[in-house]
Amino acid sequence: MSDLLRLDAVELSRRMAAREVSAVELMRATLDRIAAVNGPVKAIVSLKDREALMGEARLADAMPRSGWLHGIPMAVKDLVAVKGVRSTFGSPLFADHVPEVDEALVMRLRNVGAIIIGKTNVPEFGLGSHSYNPVFGVTRNPYDLTLSAGGSSGGAGAALASGMVALADGSDMMGSLRNPAAWNSVYGFRPTAGLMPGEPGDAVFTNRLSTRGPMARSVADISALLETLTDGVFQPGAGPETPRIGWLADWGGAYPMEAGILPLAEAALAVMADLGWQVEPIAPPFEAPALWRSWTDLRSFSVALEHGADWRDPAKRALLKPEVVWEIERGFASTGDQIEQAAAIRLDWLAALDDVFSRIDALVLPSAQCWPFPAEWHWPKEIAGVAMDTYHRWMEVVVPVSLAGLPCLNLPAGFGANGLPGGLQLIGARGADAALLAMGEHYHRATDWPARHPPDL
Repeated sequence: MSDLLRLDAVELSRRMAAREVSAVELMRATLDRIAAVNGPVKAIVSLKDREALMGEARLADAMPRSGWLHGIPMAVKDLVAVKGVRSTFGSPLFADHVPEVDEALVMRLRNVGAIIIGKTNVPEFGLGSHSYNPVFGVTRNPYDLTLSAGGSSGGAGAALASGMVALADGSDMMGSLRNPAAWNSVYGFRPTAGLMPGEPGDAVFTNRLSTRGPMARSVADISALLETLTDGVFQPGAGPETPRIGWLADWGGAYPMEAGILPLAEAALAVMADLGWQVEPIAPPFEAPALWRSWTDLRSFSVALEHGADWRDPAKRALLKPEVVWEIERGFASTGDQIEQAAAIRLDWLAALDDVFSRIDALVLPSAQCWPFPAEWHWPKEIAGVAMDTYHRWMEVVVPVSLAGLPCLNLPAGFGANGLPGGLQLIGARGADAALLAMGEHYHRATDWPARHPPDL
């Protein structure tokens, strides 16, 4: 792999501004890398024509710089519409869909000079933490091609780990910026609900449960891309001098964990302690069954609102995967009382968090309850002997963050005895995005797992 592709985006940007690296040189290395490794990984989909992309790179070299991403290749998650690029959302309903306009997120990337080369693979409509669909197939984990890369930003995570791109966008309803980041040993950041433009500032009080955010191999890149994605609303800042960290482990036994998950997390916590952070176990601040009940009711209701029209058309319904149909039908069956109760639990959880964050600076949980599973599975049916009763129960550990709309950074935690990567959720109070990323940068400088242990492809 070209040494260029090992660089973080911020460093690439600096070298390109200094004319030490050209856009043509970087694009050629990027496309060569994709040609070499994307076949078995299947992280990048709808890749644009090579000669057309080389032409865009030559044009970038000839033009004045338009921003910090000038001439840097990026692939956008296939839940985002890109003008002139096949944008399928992982669904056969949109297998041939080519948008005529860019979504706002893509416009922000282009405005600072990024060259959009294609898309990153996703599960159908982003539902499920395993990136497979009937349009493009399954994205495989670069650390073991027989296993899942996670999801729904699995294509983004695998592309970053494989050195195919330096930066990626993602989105997160139920861990989709955290689970694939953990399983690919990169960083993924879910911002505070409402920080991203176009999302209501009070998103945490509505049924909008997802948000977009950045993924990268360094925290500096996460911060720089978040500033771009938020139109400059986010600004980097300082973190607490001696962070107080609350370790929630398996939430008092509520979340089953595969062997090795908690020891890996505890090894990462030891790194934090060595940095001078105050790390201590804390009791679960809320009942896990109540969080799950609130989450599943609000999620199904939200999915039914978004995709219900497709379900009502029998021809389209036949093309939806069973998990999508299940969510929609469950949402349609919801009563007003159910949704009111779910919202009330959510408000109680927010109140409990106010008390928690009056005493500590960040919470920590594992980013996933299991290791990457076989790529042929739809989802794991049990964890540590405990049966999973839904297609997403195995990701219950991410629900506390999603339900409250909290900022959360996946920290690569290293590798288990099985050679597979795992991660930690570093969770902050609402609005503490800058402080959380400052803590993440401190941790990154002490570990840098993405550079220390890249996959051998």
